[in-house]
Amino acid sequence: IDRSHPGPATPWLAATARWAWRTKLMVSASIEARVRLRQRAETDAVAVFAKNLKDLLLAAPAGTRATLGLDPGFRTGVKVAVVDPTGKVLDTCAIFPHQPQKQWDQAKVTLLALVSRHDVELVAIGNGTASRETDALATELIADIRAAGARPPAKAVVSEAGASVYSASQYASQELPELDVSLRGAVSIARRLQDPLAELVKIEPKSIGVGQYQHDVTPGTLARSLDAVVEDAVNAVGVDLNTASVPLLSRVSGVTPGLAAAIVSHRDRVGPFRSRSGLLDVARLGPKTFEQCAGFLRIRDGEDPLDASGVHPEAYPVVRRILDRTGTTLTEIIGDERTLRGLRPADFADDRFGVPTVTDILAELEKPGRDPRPAFETATFAAGVEKVADLKPGMVLEGVVTNVAAFGAFVDVGVHQDGLVHVSAMADRYVSDPHEVVRSGQVVRVKVIDVDIDRQRIGLSLRLDDDVKGARGSSGQKSGGQKPGAQKSSGGDRRQAGQRSGQRSGRGQDNRRERSGRGQAQPNGSMAQALRDAGFGR
Repeated sequence: IDRSHPGPATPWLAATARWAWRTKLMVSASIEARVRLRQRAETDAVAVFAKNLKDLLLAAPAGTRATLGLDPGFRTGVKVAVVDPTGKVLDTCAIFPHQPQKQWDQAKVTLLALVSRHDVELVAIGNGTASRETDALATELIADIRAAGARPPAKAVVSEAGASVYSASQYASQELPELDVSLRGAVSIARRLQDPLAELVKIEPKSIGVGQYQHDVTPGTLARSLDAVVEDAVNAVGVDLNTASVPLLSRVSGVTPGLAAAIVSHRDRVGPFRSRSGLLDVARLGPKTFEQCAGFLRIRDGEDPLDASGVHPEAYPVVRRILDRTGTTLTEIIGDERTLRGLRPADFADDRFGVPTVTDILAELEKPGRDPRPAFETATFAAGVEKVADLKPGMVLEGVVTNVAAFGAFVDVGVHQDGLVHVSAMADRYVSDPHEVVRSGQVVRVKVIDVDIDRQRIGLSLRLDDDVKGARGSSGQKSGGQKPGAQKSSGGDRRQAGQRSGQRSGRGQDNRRERSGRGQAQPNGSMAQALRDAGFGR
């Protein structure tokens, strides 16, 4: 359209162009832009979820020890479950040490009897409602056991995110049909302390409690991310045959869900596996399946030390040849770096096992069962700090990282509300990704920088020499003075709200004018502006 030399059809062409932009082009471009932005946001959210989930699944396991799980609560009581070293449920009950029943002494007697009867070595406490109060009960119980001259169990507070979802799931109904839904959560809490990898794979990904906006991500995308992370974890650390759950065993090469259930059933009936060859006693598990899965399965403290390593049973003859050549026993050569590094892999290779395989075997013997997971450790929450109001700026506390997002990390310091360590308060250098500094499940020391009691918000810092701000109470004022820029921020929020309101009002007026024929709404956007600059819409 040449507006400098208008013709008879120019007004019609201009109106047609405006109509095409308003009803076709602008709508299509807006939809495409929104779709692309959502896809990018979803990709970033899944990446954050995968990083957190990997850290959580590869958290240090407490190992195959009898564990007492406590699912805290006030009115409904504390649910109790005892599981054996393989995760099999031995006993369950409910105690009522807190408000309103206050049966503190009776609860201790019940727990003491369970610890004694089942030789409990670990106490796992959920971090939900009444967690600190239940932790105090466990602390007192341990002190009483120690005073009596017996060896007390160790205790740890673990995340109970997703435990209630698991309790009501179809899988939990199949796995623990005889247990009440309320007691299944205590079983899950105990098992996730023994082996997080085996227990967390049972829970719907978005309910695990880590990630960034994972509830808004397509469930199928999250599920695929979970599968990929679990596969990486299995390849990295293997699967403990004596604690693995059916969902985890099902992800091992060659093991179907039905076969995984048969393995767990055999373990519950006969007891822990003592060797990998014991798998051949499981119904429907033949030599071919054994060949596929045995290399991924581990047996700690079994009859053969090689069963705890990544050496496949088929390669055990290679290890025997190495022992014959060096004149040592298996116990002597495991971990003997000097002897192992002096061997040539080619001397032990044959038609079945090449040099690369022998090299891997020597590396495994050098560090048998090497595990990239960190050592098992627990955080010790500060005594007397049980709610947000107990926090004071300047306090240095120990806590556990519960989640890592793109903007920082959330840390549980034992007050039923996670505090935020902003990415700018993580180090004395620029941090582009919080995962560079912390990981989910890591025990850290943090400094309380800011406390907002009304909004239940806690500002923390990993830099223990940072300056602190005051605590804000019910009046909204800080004890150390007003927050700089607070009034300006509030005013800015009001102005923005007013602008949004005015924009909505303006759009409504434009629409009414268009409908009444008194005028037309002016389309917005860069393309619309370009058309106006070209002479359209005048």
